[in-house]
Amino acid sequence: MSSEVLVSRPHFDSRAVAQGVQEKDPSVKPGVPQPSSGSATVGYRSAKYCPAEWFSNYHSILQQAGTESHAARNIQRESKALHQDTETGTFKTQAEGTRLLGERLHEIHSWKSELQRHIEQLLADTESLLALKTRLEKALDATETPYAIATDNLSCRARRLGPDLVRDTVEEELVKEVDLIRSVQALLKRTTAQVVSQIKMNRDAKQTLELDWSDKYQAYNFDDHSGRHSNMSPDTRHHPSSATLQDQVCNSTLWTKFTQDNLNKAQQEEQTTHSLRLLVEQVLQDTTDDLGFQCSSVDRAFSQRVQELIEAKTQMETKLAQVLEQIGAQERNIVMLQQAIHKKEAPLRVAQSRLYLRSLRPNMELCRDQPQFSLEGEVRQIDATVASLQQQLSEARHSLSHLEESRITLEKDINCKTHSLFIERDKCMTHRKRYPAASKLLGY
Repeated sequence: MSSEVLVSRPHFDSRAVAQGVQEKDPSVKPGVPQPSSGSATVGYRSAKYCPAEWFSNYHSILQQAGTESHAARNIQRESKALHQDTETGTFKTQAEGTRLLGERLHEIHSWKSELQRHIEQLLADTESLLALKTRLEKALDATETPYAIATDNLSCRARRLGPDLVRDTVEEELVKEVDLIRSVQALLKRTTAQVVSQIKMNRDAKQTLELDWSDKYQAYNFDDHSGRHSNMSPDTRHHPSSATLQDQVCNSTLWTKFTQDNLNKAQQEEQTTHSLRLLVEQVLQDTTDDLGFQCSSVDRAFSQRVQELIEAKTQMETKLAQVLEQIGAQERNIVMLQQAIHKKEAPLRVAQSRLYLRSLRPNMELCRDQPQFSLEGEVRQIDATVASLQQQLSEARHSLSHLEESRITLEKDINCKTHSLFIERDKCMTHRKRYPAASKLLGY
């Protein structure tokens, strides 16, 4: 019955055997005393393998080793092929990525250059608008002088005397000049406001382009640094989450559209600036021409008015001289008439005395004889002559009175003309010589 004793068969590791590693017997523990040989050997004899099992075992081991070797060779062949394929694919993918980065760098550089060109253009346009704004402000300040001159001319002419205080051509032209200057000032203020608004819009567009350019500058540096990376670069590291970040940004179409929209906005502001510059130049030129033309009209009206005053004053002075001459002649005529009347007093006294004495004749001697008739006729003649002289004297005195009135009127009017000439020629026309030059009205 000893042959039926069940003894566990030791476990054989075929891989360990194939690798030449000696398997340890798990049943034998070092330091543990083993049973001695004797009657127990029967069990050991029944636990041994038979030769057939021995041959089967090592043939199995050989077969397993061959299978594993074949599988290992297949894996090695497949690994080599996979290595070659992945090496080629990785190289191609990396080369394609490098090429695309280069194209991207070229595209970014192109857009960056375009942005830089428009930034410089907007800067130049803004500088030109600032210069035009300064010119508009100077031109606006320059219009204060013509306005002060025109209003001062009107105020001075309001101090004319008597009949010379007339609404003539000069005053009408001065009123037109004042209205024109006010209109020009309002136009220059509106144009200046437009320029200031355009300067702000240009700066906003320029700031937008600068931000876009700055982003592209950083992106260019990042992509350029990325393009310089190689498998031998020491500064490369693993960034497992970097691929997922690309889902949070825009695509190429939106990227291009964003920059193109910024450039279109900049081009629109550049065109608006160009049109505004032409408009400002035209406004400055038109206002200068209008003010110059109106100034010439006022000067011509002043010159004509001064000439009229000079002619009127000359005529009045000539007439005054004639009146003074007539006054002198009339005064001499009055003196002559008075003397003539005085001279008639003695003959009248003689004739009247004769008639009186003859009226004292007595009785029949008091007759109307020829001497009586002659004396009476003489008295009547002298009385008539004296009356005629008196009438003539009265007329002469009235004439002298009218001549004196004419003299006074002429002298007053001459004084008015002299005062008007002083205002027109010496004050107004002299003041108008301070009228600003065309260059100042153009803002230079």
